[in-house]
Amino acid sequence: MIQLYHVYKQYPGDAPALIDVSLTVAKGEFVFVTGPSGAGKSTLMRLVFCAEAATAGQLLVFGRNVAKIKPSHVPPLRRAIGVVFQDFKLLHYRTVAENVAFPLEVRGLPVKEVRRRVGAMLRSVGLELKADKFPLSLSGGEQQRVAVARALVGDPALLLADEPTGNLDPDRTVEVMELLHAANARGTTVVVATHDRSLLERYKKRVVALERGSVIADGAEIRKVGMA
Repeated sequence: MIQLYHVYKQYPGDAPALIDVSLTVAKGEFVFVTGPSGAGKSTLMRLVFCAEAATAGQLLVFGRNVAKIKPSHVPPLRRAIGVVFQDFKLLHYRTVAENVAFPLEVRGLPVKEVRRRVGAMLRSVGLELKADKFPLSLSGGEQQRVAVARALVGDPALLLADEPTGNLDPDRTVEVMELLHAANARGTTVVVATHDRSLLERYKKRVVALERGSVIADGAEIRKVGMA
């Protein structure tokens, strides 16, 4: 599903964001990527989503070398990926329902099917009464749940979630994590970037730990990693 071989990412004028990262995520896995702020978690997500290119190394997504994908072929690849961005990236001129509907509309689903899926997803995140509201009228936690709903509504083959519970209270955190687990149970490969140690302890999944751009640990039982 995701394969990285000796991947580097360097931004001009900055220390390397990723250093010699080799990593494989198999189809159907649920993986936490963790580490302190600046460890490279978000950069890794952006590379997998084809939002940025690696400086060196090889990255394959769905078996395709993303460095060799034509720009016109990137949007179809992205349609198979659900993303929860750390800054949400909601469309402020669209309502909550319209934001969640957007990935389904891009795929050309019938209007009736879009409405059905959007309604069911908004109920699952507790936002059915906010369907006609605009994002800027919502709290940060509500916006985060809209972002999660939008990422999940299309049953993506791959879900990338960058700090998906960062603005949520404990009850909502559990609800969102259960949604991610349900998607994983349906076959979606899930990669969650987080610095929340409680998630790693509560959900016994594979953990990949990053520090200063390098993988320092990778395994099913890693729990005590340095996070600041």
